[in-house]
Amino acid sequence: MTDTETFDTRWERIMKRLMLWVTLAGAMLVPNSGCATPSANATSAASATSSREMRDLITAARGAPASLCAYASRAVGNGWGWHDAPASPLGRDVWSHHERTERSAEDVRFLLESLDTPDPCVRELAVRMLAIIDREDVAAGLIERLASSDSSLRLVAALGLGINTPKAAVDPLIRATRDPSPGVRANALWALGRIGETRAAAAAASRLTDGSPLVREAAAVAVGHLEATGSLPALARALRDDAVAPVRRVCAWALVQLDDKDAARDLAAVLRTDADAEVREMCAWGLGNIDDHAGIEPLVAAAKRDDSDDVRETAVWSLGEHGDAASAGALGDVLASDRSLDVRRTAAWALGQMDVSAAPPALIAALRDDDAELRLTAAWALSNLEDRAALPALRAALARERNDDARKAELRALIHSGEQADRLSDLLESGDAEVRKAAVRAVAGGQDVDPWPWPQPRPRPFP
Repeated sequence: MTDTETFDTRWERIMKRLMLWVTLAGAMLVPNSGCATPSANATSAASATSSREMRDLITAARGAPASLCAYASRAVGNGWGWHDAPASPLGRDVWSHHERTERSAEDVRFLLESLDTPDPCVRELAVRMLAIIDREDVAAGLIERLASSDSSLRLVAALGLGINTPKAAVDPLIRATRDPSPGVRANALWALGRIGETRAAAAAASRLTDGSPLVREAAAVAVGHLEATGSLPALARALRDDAVAPVRRVCAWALVQLDDKDAARDLAAVLRTDADAEVREMCAWGLGNIDDHAGIEPLVAAAKRDDSDDVRETAVWSLGEHGDAASAGALGDVLASDRSLDVRRTAAWALGQMDVSAAPPALIAALRDDDAELRLTAAWALSNLEDRAALPALRAALARERNDDARKAELRALIHSGEQADRLSDLLESGDAEVRKAAVRAVAGGQDVDPWPWPQPRPRPFP
């Protein structure tokens, strides 16, 4: 063979591999979009491909760069789900949504055989395409591999069982929680939490003291999803004492899932003392979801003094969820003086949740703020409070308002606060059709004014 032939052969081999990688990348493109962007709304790569295309995809995966394989793996499956397995063949987080599909027995055999190869990208894609297939031989093949002598294959099998969620896998997965490999133990716990069999609760709780932080975090998630109330003391200890912040954070989340009022005291104590802001944020969120007034005082303290903007905002949101009028003064202080605009906006929303007889002065003052979203939120809150004392400020705010959404919120607040019909009739000359529409309803004596714009408070933190 000549040097030229050797070069041409190598070049042909390289180009073929590049074309296969392009095939792999095609699994994650938005159809007809013209750009290589992962598609959250595209049809599932697994269900939209033929058997031959599925095989091409697996072939393309051999030796593919991990980053490209991770993107393609995210495209395998569609629909909503919660966080992916703790460990994957690629050794990184791969978020994927799982939509059931159908395949032939031959396809199942091919994908199961693909799991037996050592290539991490092949395994990553194969297990995700396999596990969403609704066939008994899928679960049987994964359970068989869960007993393999190869720990990396056991890890993949546990991942697949967590996606497939067969009841027949519960006992093998419980045994796998004692596996020598931390990745296998963590994935087995994750899978048990997804399957949801409560008899797995004891096995999950026993791993809250595992030597691996990855396993302890997965155990806390599983305990939360299994709603194992008997695990409350173990979770509370881990929340207080675990040396790893992400583990404590997930323990705080799990305590809320158990829906036990005793958890409020544990969350409140950690909110006051934990050094990690993300742990405190989760504790603050948790206190907003437990109907126990023991959380009010620590939430007020966090809302006013915590160093983290996220913690203060979440504490303010939780106070709004409680709706305790006793915290209205503190929320007014936060609205008037917090350095974070997001915190102030959430404080305005929270004040709208309070059962108070008079609007806090800071809420009325917020109608003059430079930020249109804060003005909108303040007006929305005032419409809920229905305090006639706010009418002069609302009239002035509406007269100078230039933002369409804020103007609608201010008009709604005027109507709900009892504005007189003759004043509302002046608004029939407004250049804003929505304002005129609302004014007509109000003059006619109707209070049924569309609630939009409706402010959105800070979303929950996920484990």
